[in-house]
Amino acid sequence: MASSCATGGLDWIVGKNVFTGRIVRHWERLPRDMVESPSQKDSEHSRSCKTPAMLPSQPLLHAGIFALTILQALASDTFIAAVYEHAVILPDPTDKPVSPGDALALMNKNMDVLEGAIKEAAQQGAHIIVTPEDGIYGWQFTRESIYPYLEDIPDPVVNWIPCTDPLRFGPAPVQERLSCMARNNSIYVVANIGDKKLCNSSDPDCPSDGHYQYNTDVVFDPEGKLVARYHKYNLFMTETQFNYPKEPEAVTFETPFGKFGIFTCFDILFYEPAVVLVSKMQVDTVLFPTAWMNVLPFLTAVEFHSAWAMGMRVNFLAANTHKTSLAMTGSGIYAPDGARTYSYNMKTEDGHLLVAELDAHPRLSPAFPPAVNWSSYALNVKRFSQNDHDFTGIIFHDQFTFTELTKAGGNLTVCQKDLCCHLSYKMSGKRDDEVYVLGAFDGLHVVEGQYYLQICTLLKCKSTDLDTCGQPVEMAQTKFEMFSLSGTFGTNYVFPEVLYSGVQLAPGEFEILNDGCLISKTKPTKPVVTVTLFGRWYEKDHLKQDPQPRAFT
Repeated sequence: MASSCATGGLDWIVGKNVFTGRIVRHWERLPRDMVESPSQKDSEHSRSCKTPAMLPSQPLLHAGIFALTILQALASDTFIAAVYEHAVILPDPTDKPVSPGDALALMNKNMDVLEGAIKEAAQQGAHIIVTPEDGIYGWQFTRESIYPYLEDIPDPVVNWIPCTDPLRFGPAPVQERLSCMARNNSIYVVANIGDKKLCNSSDPDCPSDGHYQYNTDVVFDPEGKLVARYHKYNLFMTETQFNYPKEPEAVTFETPFGKFGIFTCFDILFYEPAVVLVSKMQVDTVLFPTAWMNVLPFLTAVEFHSAWAMGMRVNFLAANTHKTSLAMTGSGIYAPDGARTYSYNMKTEDGHLLVAELDAHPRLSPAFPPAVNWSSYALNVKRFSQNDHDFTGIIFHDQFTFTELTKAGGNLTVCQKDLCCHLSYKMSGKRDDEVYVLGAFDGLHVVEGQYYLQICTLLKCKSTDLDTCGQPVEMAQTKFEMFSLSGTFGTNYVFPEVLYSGVQLAPGEFEILNDGCLISKTKPTKPVVTVTLFGRWYEKDHLKQDPQPRAFT
C-alpha cells in the first residue's frame, strides 16, 4: 500500500497562484506536474524538465511549496469540505473474537467503499473529508469480540506516515491504508477506528484483561501523516466494548485553511470536549464522525448538528453512518449561519457523498453572526398570555408543559420552573386536522445520559389528540406566515432548530437576533414540524434528579 511517489498527486496553493499568476480566492488543488515543471510561457526564465540541475530537487521544491502554503494561510478565504455517509458492511454478530485476518477482511471491504468516496471527493476539489463513527467495522461487539479489529495508534507527536513506514509501531494495516488514501489523493482524511493500549497492575484503573480499548478518531494530512488522534470521552450507554480516557482530550490541529477540532457523536451533548474546543480553543471547524440514531422532535442528526453549529458559531462537518432500520441517517456540512448542504435519506440503503465550500476562518467573515444574549428579549417582556388549559406531555422521557395554539395567530407564553417561553405566530390558515402546541421544559434529563435542559418549542402534535403532543412527527401540512420564539434561559448555550415537513432544514429562512429571538426571515416555504430553542445548562448536569414523573420505555 505504500506510495512510491513522494511528490505525486496534488499540492495546495493559496493567494496568488505562483505558476499561473491567477488570484485564488480559495485553497486550490494543483497537479504536481505543474509544481515540478512550470510551463515556459509562465516565465521567461523557466527551464526544461530535461535540465534538472537547474531546478531544486523535488523534495526541496515540495517542502518549499508546503512552506509557502503555511506562510500564506491567512490569504485563504474558503476551503472545500466533504463528508461521506456510509452504509457500513457489518460483521456477523458473535460474542467470540474472529481471527485477525477475518477482521481485516471485513475492514478492507468497508475501506474499499470509503476509498471510492475519498477519490471522488478529491476529484471534486475537496481538501478534507470526514467519514463516520464505526464506519470501518460497525458496532455489534462485546469487549472481547472487538479486540481483533483494534490497532495501537500512537500519539501524533511521533511524526509518522504509516503509508511509507507501515511497520514502525508494529503491524497497522488499517492506519497504513488510511494514510495511503490521504497521501495518494492529497486530502485530509478523517476516520474512526479502535485503539488499544497496554496497561498493568501499577495502574489501579487497568482493566482485568490488561489493556484499554478506545473509540478513536484519526486524521491523516495530505502527505499521509497522522496529525490527530482523539479518544471518545462521552461513550453512549451501549458502548461497553470501549473504555473512556481518564481525562477529556481537547484535540486540535492546524491546517493551511484554519484550526480544526474533533469529537465524536454523544460528545456533542456535553461541555467537554465539545464546547471547550470552540469557546476556549477557538477552532474554526469541528470534525464530527457519528453513528447517530435520529430522535424526533429535537434530536434528528441534521436538525441538531446544524443547530449546534449555529449556536456555537462554528463550521461543523458531520458524517453519519447509514442504517435505516436503526434510524441512522443525516449528514451535513454546516456553517455558523446555516447548512451549506445536508442529506437525510430513510428510503434507501445507499451511502452519500456531500461536498461544499466553507469559510476557512468564519470569525473573520462578514457573515459571522453576532454574539447572542439568549434571554435579553424574553426577560424584558410581560407574559403574553395567562393560559387556562396548560397540560403536560412527554418528549423523550421528559415532562413538558404545553399550551395549545387554538387560533390562526397570536401571542402565547408557557412556563415551567424558571423558564418562560414566548411565541408570536401567524398561520396561513388554521387547519382542523392538525394541532400545534407551545412547550417548555426546564429540568434534568436522565435517560441514556444525565444532562440539564432548557427547551422552548413550537411543535406539531402527532394527531388532534393532545395526549400525542411530543410524539415523533415527520410530516405536516400547516404553513406559517411568521414565527418568533424566545425564552428566559439561564444558560447562554442555546441551539436554534427549525424543522420543516419531511425532516427538511430551513437554511436562510430564519435568523437569531442578538436579543435571543428566533424569527422567520421570510414566509416559511414549507409546513412546520418544529421551531425550537434547545438550551443546555452544563453547570447543572450533576444535580439530583427532579422529583417529577418520567416515562420509561
